[in-house]
Amino acid sequence: MANEEPEVKLERFLQWLQVNNVELRGCKIKYCGENKGFGIFSSNQVSDGVLLVVPLDLAITPMRVLQDPLLGPECRAMFKEGEVDDRFLMILLLTVERLRKNSSWKPYFDMLPTTFGNPLWFTDDELLELKGTTLHRATELQKLKLLSLYNEKVKGLVKKLLLLDGDSESEVSFEDFLWANSIFWTRALNIPLPHSYVFPQIQEDQDNCGPVSKSYEVFIDQSEELISEQEGKSDEGEVHQVNGITSTSLQSETLWVEGLVPGIDFCNHDLKAAATWEVDATGSVTGVPYSMYLLSVGKCSPIQDGEEISISYGNKGNEELLYLYGFVIDDNPDDYLMVHYPLEAIQSIPNSDTKAVLLEAQRAELRCLLPKSLLDNGFFSTSPSK
Repeated sequence: MANEEPEVKLERFLQWLQVNNVELRGCKIKYCGENKGFGIFSSNQVSDGVLLVVPLDLAITPMRVLQDPLLGPECRAMFKEGEVDDRFLMILLLTVERLRKNSSWKPYFDMLPTTFGNPLWFTDDELLELKGTTLHRATELQKLKLLSLYNEKVKGLVKKLLLLDGDSESEVSFEDFLWANSIFWTRALNIPLPHSYVFPQIQEDQDNCGPVSKSYEVFIDQSEELISEQEGKSDEGEVHQVNGITSTSLQSETLWVEGLVPGIDFCNHDLKAAATWEVDATGSVTGVPYSMYLLSVGKCSPIQDGEEISISYGNKGNEELLYLYGFVIDDNPDDYLMVHYPLEAIQSIPNSDTKAVLLEAQRAELRCLLPKSLLDNGFFSTSPSK
């Protein structure tokens, strides 16, 4: 299946989206070539600016993993003991579903890249070119951390889950886990979920005054613990920054949860984003309650037919873009230079001795990020100094 033509994969994926009630209203998904994969392009004008609508039930979130018939029991037990975090849950699901025979996610997974341009996927010779940089050290440490996590926790757990699913033949490899990790970090979005969606049973109890089932109490307790670790809990009218795009909550209470949203996650990055995403809890915007939609924004003129619809991954320098996503941008205005300071640089500030001891105890280094805008006449000069 991996060698299938992109058009064949795309057709199967579009059918899968339709079955799962995804609506491509003002856009279409197209193949952009080997280096870029698939992207989303404008297909026709929509008066309300809503380009794509995805039911939230299709999103891969920590709550979905905790409720999954196969993964749920094991994951709930580990999560309750604090052995895993929410990101691990989603990466585990991606790893298992990649290996499961007849996985319901297969049409989606077939559309995803199988290799990546970030340093975790570099060959030894390619990685040597980064030697001496902070990126080289960060990559080495991250790969060791992932390898340790795979050997100590993931390998045995995935094998156990596959056996429970009746599959004794499939073998999990570190590359499967590395793939799942890269899929998560390159495609996950911060989703502003309504409280009533994350905790539907609580909402029903408030409406019906009925008891909460014992099994659901466990899920709710763990979901509350999971959500409490997120940093983006807001009240009505509060504005949040999501991957560089401002998103305003219209709900009385919004819970920010990381997750993958099939369809919307095919938007590529651009410094001047043509779209953002929002959640429609009531269906007042899209006509689809509890949905996530792609909204055309930020342009003086409407998106033209055939124009690629991009989002912003945030104001990131090239080092961060390469580390996370595997690409860099020419003349990136958000680029920066990391400068290392000697300890002597803090001798003149208050409590310098205490701070020096703390830095030494933590084996930390003094660093400063200088934005490109401050270096126009220095390291990044494009014209001779006057």
